[in-house]
Amino acid sequence: MNLVRQIFAEATHRWVHSLLLFAALFIATALPVAFHTTGGAAKRETSRLMRDLGYNVRILPKDAELTSYWAQGFADGALPEAAVQRFTTADDLSYNHLLAMLAGRVEFRDVSVLLTGLTAEVAPQTKKKGSMIFEVEPGTVHLGHAISEGVGAGDQIELGGLQLKVAATLSEAGTIDDTRAWVHLSDAQQILGMPAVVNEIQALECYCADAGVDNLERLRAELETIVPEGQVLRMDAAAEVRERQRRLSEEYFELLLPWILAACAGVVALLTAINVRERRAEIGILRALGHGSGRIASLFLLKAACLGIDAAIAGFAAGSWLALEYGPAVFPVTAGKITVEWNLLTYAVIGLPLFAAFSALPSTLAAIMQDPAATLREEGP
Repeated sequence: MNLVRQIFAEATHRWVHSLLLFAALFIATALPVAFHTTGGAAKRETSRLMRDLGYNVRILPKDAELTSYWAQGFADGALPEAAVQRFTTADDLSYNHLLAMLAGRVEFRDVSVLLTGLTAEVAPQTKKKGSMIFEVEPGTVHLGHAISEGVGAGDQIELGGLQLKVAATLSEAGTIDDTRAWVHLSDAQQILGMPAVVNEIQALECYCADAGVDNLERLRAELETIVPEGQVLRMDAAAEVRERQRRLSEEYFELLLPWILAACAGVVALLTAINVRERRAEIGILRALGHGSGRIASLFLLKAACLGIDAAIAGFAAGSWLALEYGPAVFPVTAGKITVEWNLLTYAVIGLPLFAAFSALPSTLAAIMQDPAATLREEGP
């Protein structure tokens, strides 16, 4: 009988065994495809959520006293406003989302307000992304929750001798930002009498996958070549949380995948061993008729490989459907980026038959090592 017809006949005759083998291979494809398809969304979602924790790097004038900075809410001294632009032409930096600020104290309604001027974010030329903070137009002000009582959007107020239009009143933050008045950098420079300077640059530290690197030393070394007149503060708690979470989002799939494949390989090996046991008499007869080890091995390995091709196609379709159907609910922020990854189909169709045949190999070797005479005596009447 033709080998392919023989394999097909045996698979349909023992359809329960074939179905279970198909199911194991189907799972070995569907789950990895679903995880991989949503993996990019998971990384983007984690990155977005971690970004929303805020800036975790402060660049201050080198001569600024840190005790004064934490007490006042702003740094003494100044940096040239043009310093932040130096980052835009640099490559391979550990900084991104750079925001130049000028802060100082002014009186508003007999209350000391932290006036903060800012401009649009800048970024190194290879890392341009959307802004992490709202932009403030010249001549306008955004008032923190604690100092906005009785004031609404569109009202005119005087701040430090300058008339400003209230663009927005901010919701309660529970931080010093509740007593902050955000204005455009040029307006803050005019109010504070400090033209063309800033006293703080906030930034977001880029992710470093090398756990052995001292991140703070790396940041300071890069800053020394770009803004030698500055010093770096790293908000360690926020930075470490961000870094750990990003590593977790990257590693969870790598940790889970081997266990899925190992379990499926075990099931395939077990089912093949059962199939070998059930076909001992058949194997003995084939041996007695002169069929060699290659023919015997092909019966098991090709069956596993053929089922692997079918399972690869079905598993890819199911895994992609799961990702598209349920991924947006799990990752709503980046749901629009979840798409079918057709390259996975190629990998599955090539890799799964090999995986199935390799998993069936131990039992197949046991089958071809059987003594046909002993097998026929055992199975005889």
